[in-house]
Amino acid sequence: MKKGQLGFLSGTHVVNDLYQGAIPAMLPFLMSQRHYSYAAVSGLAFAASGISSLFQPVFGVLSDRKPRPWLVPAGFCAAALGVVAAGLAGSYAATWLFIALAGIGIAAYHPPATSQARAAGGSSQKAMSVFSVGGTVGGSLAPTLVTLVIGSAGFSGSYLLAIPALVMAVLWVLKGPWMRWRGHTTAVPPSAAARAAAGASGAAQADDWRSFARLVAVIIGWSIPYVMVTSMVSLHAQRDLDSSAGAGAAVLTCFTAAGAVGTLLGGWVGDRYGRMTSIRVGYLVALPALLVIAWAPALPVLVVSAVVFGVAMFLPFAAQVTLAQDYLPSRPGTASGLTLGLAMAAGGLCSPAFGRLADASGLSVTFYVLVAVFLVPVVMALRLSDRTPDAPGSTPDAPESPSPQPPSEIRAETQGSSLR
Repeated sequence: MKKGQLGFLSGTHVVNDLYQGAIPAMLPFLMSQRHYSYAAVSGLAFAASGISSLFQPVFGVLSDRKPRPWLVPAGFCAAALGVVAAGLAGSYAATWLFIALAGIGIAAYHPPATSQARAAGGSSQKAMSVFSVGGTVGGSLAPTLVTLVIGSAGFSGSYLLAIPALVMAVLWVLKGPWMRWRGHTTAVPPSAAARAAAGASGAAQADDWRSFARLVAVIIGWSIPYVMVTSMVSLHAQRDLDSSAGAGAAVLTCFTAAGAVGTLLGGWVGDRYGRMTSIRVGYLVALPALLVIAWAPALPVLVVSAVVFGVAMFLPFAAQVTLAQDYLPSRPGTASGLTLGLAMAAGGLCSPAFGRLADASGLSVTFYVLVAVFLVPVVMALRLSDRTPDAPGSTPDAPESPSPQPPSEIRAETQGSSLR
């Protein structure tokens, strides 16, 4: 495992997903200060999640074809620009467009960064969980940061939200080239290496698209309650339980922070007991936790259930990413883009419909409907099959030794040397 490289990538993940988490954290303020309806804020959730997710497979394919490490800083900088501009925008249309820009930036970041993290961590579920937890940490920090900035300075102070991206961009300029090109190649080498190996070993390197499609269906079902709980749990606390805006932000913070714990715990469980254990346990625990969120009669119950739901939902996260890449060993960027992107689009695409349901029937009814929807992926997750890197149709992890180098690493280093 290349710990320095993995740690640096995890830091960029913190910053990128800080802006992903900032968007739902801004929704209560948009409702109170700009008087948007549930349907309107659900439309913004679609712009953030749906548009973003539709673009992620495109960036995944691009990252498989040619190393594009610059997409990592370009992605989180575009995300920051979109969030800041949305806060300063004067109309709903402009706000929607800028949030969509932030979503596209988030989409550009994830496929190359996830493939680079897999190359650095090898077959370790814990390594992928370390990278993944960077995103959940960033998401958990977002509600507090947004509340401090917008709650005290209003939307006119939104420019302050750009500071994390500016700091990380400077670090990337100073340290990024060394991390990428001096012995630690982070472009998407596994895909090209796997394709080269596939040419030599023929059918032994086949991608399992059928199993991958099942996994995508499971993640689609996962994304719907995740996106809606992220978007509406703070409003649920404020509107249904008569809590303050600060309390609503605290519930969202607890939920996202619990996701960070669940991601790390899932990596440990996956390495010790197998990744299918973390997937199955996660889904089985998340279902009743979501039911309690819908039923919660008081804020403490909502907080506890949101914490349990957050932990359970992210137990399978790292395992699902590595399982997708092992189902498609020759296309890790595409696998990452589809699982993290197109599958997640379902949550964003469904947001307007659930927003209209919330306007018509209330948030409690909406959460009960989410419970019914979530039953389907829970059942499907229990039927997924594992695929180890040594199994037929998959590729072993790239060796850490410098020799022999896969063709893509040689190409990436050649490109890096030209930049130096």
